[in-house]
Amino acid sequence: MARIAAARTPASPASRSQAARRARILDAAAEFGATAEFDRVQMADIAKAAGVALGTLYRYFPAKTHLFAAVFEDRIARFADQRWTRTDDGPVADIGANLVALNRALLEQPRLCEAMLRAAAAGFMKDLPAETLWLDSGSALTTAILETLGVHEPGTHDRSVVGLLVYSWWGVLASSLSHRISSRRAENDLRLAASLILAGYAE
Repeated sequence: MARIAAARTPASPASRSQAARRARILDAAAEFGATAEFDRVQMADIAKAAGVALGTLYRYFPAKTHLFAAVFEDRIARFADQRWTRTDDGPVADIGANLVALNRALLEQPRLCEAMLRAAAAGFMKDLPAETLWLDSGSALTTAILETLGVHEPGTHDRSVVGLLVYSWWGVLASSLSHRISSRRAENDLRLAASLILAGYAE
């Protein structure tokens, strides 16, 4: 079972070199997570592949759960930055389409997707810092959705509505990974969730 550390808050990069070091750790973790079962991934192997001391890895990520939850948010942030698209179909339709595309991208590496989902779920139930979770109100996914809606100063209601959509997305992703629903149903469900939950923002 993944160890979850509660006593220490993960360190944040304070310089460009530290940010680069942290990014190498995330990339190395993603490579291991894509090819090995989550329980078999070793922190020491990740540190070696990233070219950092094991103590440095633990300073940023006190446990494997912290690490793969951060990989999850990193993957979502990259998608939001590089592949999030907008069309003339309207913001609600665009959000549904982007959630479909995000799921496709994450499911391309099912082992890594499972590792990230396990880590994020464990962290959500336990003690992971909110800012490392995809469901945080300031996460890359929430930000991308709000920006697509044109909501630049979101209030409590806006964040609650988007939060409901993000929870729906999470459920569809988990169900898709476990093959409990077909890819077609997953795509239809995501578009439906966006249209229903965001109906108040439709043009």
